[in-house]
Amino acid sequence: MKKKSFLNRYSLLFIAVTFLTLGSCQDDFTDRPSEDGISLDSYYSTNDQVASATNGMYSRTWFQMYNKFWWALEVGSGNMYSGSPDVSGLRTFSLNGSDPELVNGWSSLWANVQQSNMIINFLSARVGPAVSQNVLDNTIGEAYFMRATAYFDLVRLWGPVPIIENPLDYTSNPYVNTNPVADVYKLITADYLRAITLLAGKNRGANYANNGHVSKGSARAMLAKVYLYQKDYANAKAMAETVIESGEFKLLGGEQLPGKSFADLFTYANNNNEESIFAIQWKGDGNYGSANNSNTQFGFQDGTLSTSNASYAGVFGPSQEVLLSLYGSGDLRKHETVMVPGAVYPTIKTTQGIGLTVPTGKDLAQASGGAIKKYCIGVVNGNVTGQADGWAMMDNNTYVMRYAELLLIHAEAVLAGGASTSDAGALRSINAVRKRAGLADLTSITFDDIFLERRKELCFEGDYWFDLGRIDKNKAIAIMSAQNRGDRYGERHYTPIYSEDHATNDFYMDYPDNEVAKNPKLLQAPVPYTFK
Repeated sequence: MKKKSFLNRYSLLFIAVTFLTLGSCQDDFTDRPSEDGISLDSYYSTNDQVASATNGMYSRTWFQMYNKFWWALEVGSGNMYSGSPDVSGLRTFSLNGSDPELVNGWSSLWANVQQSNMIINFLSARVGPAVSQNVLDNTIGEAYFMRATAYFDLVRLWGPVPIIENPLDYTSNPYVNTNPVADVYKLITADYLRAITLLAGKNRGANYANNGHVSKGSARAMLAKVYLYQKDYANAKAMAETVIESGEFKLLGGEQLPGKSFADLFTYANNNNEESIFAIQWKGDGNYGSANNSNTQFGFQDGTLSTSNASYAGVFGPSQEVLLSLYGSGDLRKHETVMVPGAVYPTIKTTQGIGLTVPTGKDLAQASGGAIKKYCIGVVNGNVTGQADGWAMMDNNTYVMRYAELLLIHAEAVLAGGASTSDAGALRSINAVRKRAGLADLTSITFDDIFLERRKELCFEGDYWFDLGRIDKNKAIAIMSAQNRGDRYGERHYTPIYSEDHATNDFYMDYPDNEVAKNPKLLQAPVPYTFK
């Protein structure tokens, strides 16, 4: 993407200071009600009070990122198709800094950075003597995890961004430079390492209610991914193997949990299952922005799979490539990833009753000829789906990372940039994912094998855009230029435009225009960060 400007930071810093004064997010920043915020004006006298301080950071603070903007990235990658004007800019590679969904994603990430900073910097001074040190440590560890995760998204999307560890450092001067990508990754790494030290360990079992919050293993898994992005293969391999050997996470439908399957991953009843490393914990409260909107956005345009706000249904559909050719014969993931005409889902409830046979010859979603199945769970159906709020949003989790991806990270880290490998550990990891999908074992693997497996396994989960940004620029351009980015009525091709001010490969976005106008200093070259 062409990068015409740097950051959105004057308002960010102003509002960061406002957090400390008022104890809540402001509507002009997060576009959400004030109950989003974390108030540290209170005195925390019990363990339960301290443990609950991060609850909001598992849901609503992420909504504007992991809603339309996140799926717009899937449109950009070529996995999804949409002609809707509010989310289709990346289909034609024409997204710019005036795009409202881009602004929403940006604001959401900085809300998480600043709320994490509040806990990291100020919670310890506001707890009473009855609070356990272990509980306090775990809560602060969660904040380090959330800050690292928000910065990981920020650096992958916008490149150089300001590092803000304590908003009080900028009260007298809200104009701040960006910092180099290498420094941002240094902060992310340090935050995950700190989280590993502070967080409690877990062994995720069948009591899913205990699995919602992150653990040492969650931080290690995310850090393995961060190392992989920096091509630090040795540390990525070591961290991934630590997670694998711990036994904390398991594949649903894998050898350890043979009674379940890939299909079970995306159901309400399996929120916080053994494969979930970090997931957004949606909880509808009647307000827009509190739960998972995918059931409506991925459903049929006629509202068959959504009982209210049908006018918003089917905003996204599968791309022609995913619908028609991504999954080979026998790949069990296809049925649970895309809905093709004639496919049968006997347990899903529609507005007509239990059971769905996907119609033929109809424009189900965005004239794609099909629809997206992942995260689309049907209308309210008791314990099968949970309840829906007035916006038809559901409480099924959205994955940020799950164990199958960690196994693929391990295989890629073992390959370490080489031409191919027959390493037993790497093969064991990738073949575990393939076996669950009903595919034969591989006896050697290349990067292209892993790259394709990642796309099939994680399709519609937000990773393919970033995977394309990790490979050789010319190869990425060739892949994306060859994609059929139209609907079933017309094949269309577009060539991505890369940043003109970066020599290396990137998929960086423009920063929000209104914020750049407020702070011209942000157009300057990144300045090395002085770590505390």
